[in-house]
Amino acid sequence: MKRLSLILLSAVCVAFGAAPAPAQDKYPSKPVKIIVPYAPGGATDIVARVLGEQLRQITGQTFVVENKPGAFGIIATEEMVRSKPDGYTLMIGNVSTNAITPILFAKKYVINYEKDVTPVMRLVDIPEFLIVTTTNFVPKTAKELVEYGKKNPGKLRYGTVGAGSYPHFDMALFAKRASLDMIAIHNKAGASGIINDMITGDTQTAFLNVASTASMVKAGKLLPIAVVNDKRLPDYPDVPTMKEIGFDGVGTSAWQGLFAPSGTPNDVLETLRTAVLKAMEADAVKVAFAKQHFGIVPTKSADEATKWLAGEIGNWKKITQEVKIEIAN
Repeated sequence: MKRLSLILLSAVCVAFGAAPAPAQDKYPSKPVKIIVPYAPGGATDIVARVLGEQLRQITGQTFVVENKPGAFGIIATEEMVRSKPDGYTLMIGNVSTNAITPILFAKKYVINYEKDVTPVMRLVDIPEFLIVTTTNFVPKTAKELVEYGKKNPGKLRYGTVGAGSYPHFDMALFAKRASLDMIAIHNKAGASGIINDMITGDTQTAFLNVASTASMVKAGKLLPIAVVNDKRLPDYPDVPTMKEIGFDGVGTSAWQGLFAPSGTPNDVLETLRTAVLKAMEADAVKVAFAKQHFGIVPTKSADEATKWLAGEIGNWKKITQEVKIEIAN
């Protein structure tokens, strides 16, 4: 009789959903998509692919990089947000897509960036050069550049990747602090387009990341006159920092970060964070990033990541208020 009662009780429990729930698959149990808001080949794409390969070795699952360029990173961000918040769709973005765009182009989103996007962690910092052309251009130091600009108001041309991009703000802030009248030349072809303009002499100066300019610096076509970094770079010991030339706070360390849709379970994010931290300790990753002059500077907790991104957005709100750039919204 007891056995019959137990059987009946089990049947009732199953019928009314009281049976034990099946165990959840351990994350990740299937391929993970990493959305990159740029075309292949750039710094963000390199970070995604290097980390993705190392994460594959660590987790046994494929991390597929999907490039979704356009609209200042909005296309990529919104696709991530529309995905299921389960850790299987992520995004690697940078200072432009995840700190500046939310300020300058807030009206272009169909999502609420602050509520719908979760920063998982900061990954790397990419130092930037204040650089000048060697084509028919005399200045060889920051002091000489400023002196030239003051003697030739309205004639000094600088390259940017577009109105409202961080290289645009960087140079506009430099011009304001140095009391210079300069002309922005926007090139949609990105860093390669700016470099070409500088080599031909169409523009004379720009803020560009170290990795993008390395080959032309070595060839003597471009000359770095300052670096946006806390200290001088080992490969460029003669290039002073922006602080050393008297422009502390001018210029951008073009960080890259990992993001997820809000609502992604904390245990999934913690598993992901642990795996990424392990990946960045791998020799293969360290060597690949060192070749690009990427500094490995990960945040190590959810709270640290949240404070970091809030600080970055707060800083860019101040910059966009100090430097008024006309942006088509």
